[in-house]
Amino acid sequence: MKITEISQLKALYNQPGERAVKKQLAKLDIHCINFIAKSPFLVLSTVDQQGKVDASPRGGSPGFVHVLDEHQIVIPDAKGNNRLDSLQNIVETGQVGMLFLIPGVDETLRINGSAYMTTDPQLLDKFSIEKNPPRTCIVITVEEAFLHCAKALMRSKLWLPETKIDRTELPSMGQMLKDQIGDKNEPESQEDMVLRYQKDL
Repeated sequence: MKITEISQLKALYNQPGERAVKKQLAKLDIHCINFIAKSPFLVLSTVDQQGKVDASPRGGSPGFVHVLDEHQIVIPDAKGNNRLDSLQNIVETGQVGMLFLIPGVDETLRINGSAYMTTDPQLLDKFSIEKNPPRTCIVITVEEAFLHCAKALMRSKLWLPETKIDRTELPSMGQMLKDQIGDKNEPESQEDMVLRYQKDL
C-alpha cells in the first residue's frame, strides 16, 4: 500500500518518547558545540526551488566547522569539483540540514537551519591556514539541533575494522567514471587518483 496521508503513516508507529521530543534544541548547547569541535566530517543536505534535493559530504580536520556562537556556525567551502550543487541550492532557498559524525562514535548530531553564502573577509580569514583557503563559506543559523541515537551506526557496524572492505572489491573511481561517461581514454588508477587528490586537498 502506498502511503499518501500523514495519518496513515502515524498509524503504523508508536508515539515518540518524551526524551526524543524534548531533546530538540533551538540553539547549540555545550554538548553540540563539543561534538562539532571533534567532528571531521558532515553530510550537508540542500534543496533547490523546484524541490530537488542534494546531499554532499564535507570534511576537514576536527573542528573545521567554526562555531560563531550558540546560534551560528560557519562551514568553509573546501576546494572541490566546482559543480556547486549545494552552493547554488543555498543561494536559491537558503535551507540546509546537516549530519555530523565523529569516527568511533555511534551517536550523530543533526542540525537544521537557514543558510547563506558569503565572501566576508573576516569569516574567510578563519580558514586562511588551509593549504587551499576557501573562496566562500556557508553561514548557518541554527533552527534545530539534536543528538541522534546510536542505533543506525550500531546496525551498520560502521566503525568496526571487520566491516571494512578491501578497496579492490570495487573498480577504481577512474574505471567507474570511464564506464559511466563512455570515456575512451585509459582510466586513471586508484593509486594515481589518490596521489593527485593528496596534492590538491
